[in-house]
Amino acid sequence: MPRSSLSHTLRRLWGRDKFAFSLRVLIALTGAMALCWYEERLELVIPLFLGVIASALAETDDNWFGRLKALAVTLVCFAIAASSVELLFPYPWLFVSGLALSTFGMTLLGALSARYATIAQATLILSIYTMIGVDQRGGNAGSFWHEPLLLIAGATWYGLLSVTWNAVFSNQPVQIGLAVLFRELGLYLKLKAALLEPLRQLDLEERRLELAKQNGKVVTALNQAKEILLHRLGGRPGPKVKRYLRLYFTAQDIHERASSSHYPYNALTEAFFHSDVLFRCQRLLHQQGSACQTLGRAIQLRQPFEHGESQQALSDLQASLDYLRAQNNPTWRSLLRSLGALAANLGTLEKKLADASNPDAPLDEQDSTLFDRSPRSFKDAAERLRQQFTPTSLVFRHALRMAIALVAGYAMLHWIHPSQGYWILLTTVFVCQPNYGATRVRLVQRILGTIAGLVGGWALITLFPNALIQSFLAVIAGVLFAATRSSRYTLATAAMTLLVLLCFNQIGDGYGLIWPRLFDTLVGSLIAGAAVFLILPDWQGRRLNRMIGTALSSNARYLRQLMQQYRSGKRDDLDYRIARRNAHNADAALSSTLSNMLMEPGHFRKDAELGFRFLLLSHTLLSYLSALGAHRGSLPQELYDELIDSASVRIADSLDQLASALTEQRSVAVHDEEEEALAAQLEQSPDEQHDVQRLVKTQLALICRQLAPLRTLSAHLLKPAKAN
Repeated sequence: MPRSSLSHTLRRLWGRDKFAFSLRVLIALTGAMALCWYEERLELVIPLFLGVIASALAETDDNWFGRLKALAVTLVCFAIAASSVELLFPYPWLFVSGLALSTFGMTLLGALSARYATIAQATLILSIYTMIGVDQRGGNAGSFWHEPLLLIAGATWYGLLSVTWNAVFSNQPVQIGLAVLFRELGLYLKLKAALLEPLRQLDLEERRLELAKQNGKVVTALNQAKEILLHRLGGRPGPKVKRYLRLYFTAQDIHERASSSHYPYNALTEAFFHSDVLFRCQRLLHQQGSACQTLGRAIQLRQPFEHGESQQALSDLQASLDYLRAQNNPTWRSLLRSLGALAANLGTLEKKLADASNPDAPLDEQDSTLFDRSPRSFKDAAERLRQQFTPTSLVFRHALRMAIALVAGYAMLHWIHPSQGYWILLTTVFVCQPNYGATRVRLVQRILGTIAGLVGGWALITLFPNALIQSFLAVIAGVLFAATRSSRYTLATAAMTLLVLLCFNQIGDGYGLIWPRLFDTLVGSLIAGAAVFLILPDWQGRRLNRMIGTALSSNARYLRQLMQQYRSGKRDDLDYRIARRNAHNADAALSSTLSNMLMEPGHFRKDAELGFRFLLLSHTLLSYLSALGAHRGSLPQELYDELIDSASVRIADSLDQLASALTEQRSVAVHDEEEEALAAQLEQSPDEQHDVQRLVKTQLALICRQLAPLRTLSAHLLKPAKAN
């Protein structure tokens, strides 16, 4: 029993996304520290440690060969940056010019892809580490190769360890990514189940808003899982990768079915308040959410997954529906059809979960291609960069902001105290984020973490004066930084501050670093905050209309792809999946924009309430589209009448027109009698109509009914814009 418990604990640790990264950092820092003690050269600890940390920050997910190529690029960038700092350090004007240009250029590289952004950010950090090292030896450039060589040695040591790790454990990131995806998907299903609770006084808007926010997390997890899989699909993917690919497509299908809506829930609650049918739907969907989370744990722990516990709930739901149909209540007829479609959707979702028990089955997708958004050629990369050279580009703004902020930090350190002042630049780089809300949060976290780290460092240096114990504590602090840097930044900052104090105490006086480090952190944070507030500020409220326009135009493209599927038959091809993913990405981006908007000064979030109402409408619209996607199949030509064709075209065009008006800040007609008449016509479905034909018309009618409130909110949003 104890052995089984230990094995389970180890499996859980191995399945955590930060465990492998922290373990690699532990091995790298321990190896560097051991070498310094063996050679009795403790002064080498700081540059070696900083090189390891910089290389770890530059690490991106890839297969071993891709990681090797990325490491080569990273080391070349590190060498150029470190050597440039050493050579230009004695010449302040040349140095500050190079600092500004390199900062702007490296930040702009983030427009190419997340991989380039990560390497560029790490290169900038390593260049500041080099400045700190040169400053420590009094600016002496006599041995300019010494500091860069040590930094690159530490970076190379960690990089080779990372490449080896990726070669041996290549599929571990895929397992972790899929496990996270199914956990988030499970929570989404449970939140969706809460909407079906038949209570008349239920605050549906609050629950729908929570669901929309969770949808953003699911979309993020889907995108991350896709990127991880893309890096392992080159050449001939092995059976394990094909299994994970099948699970990814299963998650996509479950997400589309889970995000679908077949009728306004308040109308269903009113009609079937005295029936248990909605409770049955809620119970089944909640159980399926639990099954998704169980599947995530099974993937994480590499254990088999068996699903069958929801079969009884599905049978009970079908029995409730049969009973209601037997009542022959004419007022329920259309609602029962929607409930029937909902039950059919849940039944298919149940089958998808059951099929996940056998992920080794052949892919049933007609097109299993994944879309790679990274640049495919040098020409493509150059064109992407060219498009960013405009003040309207968010990346351009951030790059310019970072360059000016670091120049201001460099001027400040020379004006106030040139000794140890380069921590100002390091703080500015970490605190200055692309938007005000994120910078504000990071600023507070950085200051609190620095204070905690300095207090903790002072206490540990006092309690444990032994150099060997301090070395051990420095390694532990480095591992803690690696484990928390992306999830608990305050703790990560405290750990990194502690590491620096302990390392500097090995070769000098750690106590003497406490007050300068605190002062530099405060100054660097102030510069970062001022930069994001004053230099081309990216207030979320000013681009809210464009974000909403993007969401509406993405939904229009999704609708066109859906109707094409009804003409030609269900086919999960790349074009369809891109349209579906873009619609969900736009919905998630709108949710993220509104969350950032709430952290901005009061004047700039005056449209936040309108924005959240838009988010609810946008997510509702997307859920009606998803229902069309969940039931898509070939609609026989004789059933594909002119009304369906004309209605889908008109609705898609109206969405595009609204999107253009919002993006270009043009006036919007609040009422459109033709859209109202079209919705009424779609709702008049004769009883003898085919089920698929009726479902398509019902969903199109629900989508069409969303146009009027969208027009009203658009008009309200554009009024303040015109006034400005």
